[in-house]
Amino acid sequence: MTTTSVLVCDDSGMARKQMARALPEDWEITVQYAADGEECLERVRQGQADLLFLDLNMPGLDGYGVLERIRYEELPTIVIVVSGDIQPDAHERVMAFGALAFIEKPTSAEKVRTLLTEYGLYRPSESDSAASVYSPESPSTGSDQWLDVLRELSNVAMGRAGDLLARLLNVFIRLPVPRVNELTPNELRMALTATKDGGSWSGVCQGFIGSGLCGEALLMFSESRFADMANLLGYPDAGEPGLETEVLMDISSILTGAFLKGLGDQLDVNFGISHPVVLGTHLRVDDLLEQNTDRWQNMLAIELNYAVEAPDIRCHFLLLFAEEAIPLLRERLSYLLD
Repeated sequence: MTTTSVLVCDDSGMARKQMARALPEDWEITVQYAADGEECLERVRQGQADLLFLDLNMPGLDGYGVLERIRYEELPTIVIVVSGDIQPDAHERVMAFGALAFIEKPTSAEKVRTLLTEYGLYRPSESDSAASVYSPESPSTGSDQWLDVLRELSNVAMGRAGDLLARLLNVFIRLPVPRVNELTPNELRMALTATKDGGSWSGVCQGFIGSGLCGEALLMFSESRFADMANLLGYPDAGEPGLETEVLMDISSILTGAFLKGLGDQLDVNFGISHPVVLGTHLRVDDLLEQNTDRWQNMLAIELNYAVEAPDIRCHFLLLFAEEAIPLLRERLSYLLD
């Protein structure tokens, strides 16, 4: 019986492990891993990927770039995309690039087995001797591991929020790689000001709580794009007084509600969310943060930069867990660490 070479490419160690566990145990395969797009392409070129399970949102060369290079170089591999980006346009784009199929994260053994059987890539073994062979991965440290798990849960939640916004606005949303870090207020300010230009910004926040997990969601929006966003939302007069505040609050409610719903579903937590509160308008980003320093102490920050593809609209979204919520969050994540 011929052994199939399977490559799992994802920047998340948790996601690679989940994907590997979802593969049929009686399938004659060898399994290798890649943590980014460049490593993935090199392994494909070396013949280590008869079948490639490919993530889309990765730092550096992302899944779209990998698909484009595979098609350009005519590399011999079958690609199944496994992603939290569930926008209809994302599905259409990967299929146009030559992917065989699309699997939504988080996946399951049943879902994967059904798909593989449907495409004739797997048949249940009639022999007890059939077994998968997995290459070892370097273990993560305890700290890195729990942050990696939260990053992957955030990736799935981000995809659901982005899909909702994309359907509402009838646009394609470019999704980032989530950044998850424990920060002091000064570190948060430095991280945000380092990525922003000198234009004016507005901000809005919403508190949240569920099963002792509490904090605030912060949305920052460049004011130069308010008119474009208002037009996409269908407001009749983009120049109406007070419209900026209304746009801020509407987008915050959409992204915060959808993200916390996606995150809560994975953590088995039902989050309650407060009404949006405007933090400030027409301010430089450092001034906006300076006016609200007392709101945020040591925290765990999930940072996302959503971007509408056309017109070019960007918003900065952060979910900030209060310091006292971090131990509870780590305890919630503990069941996913093994």
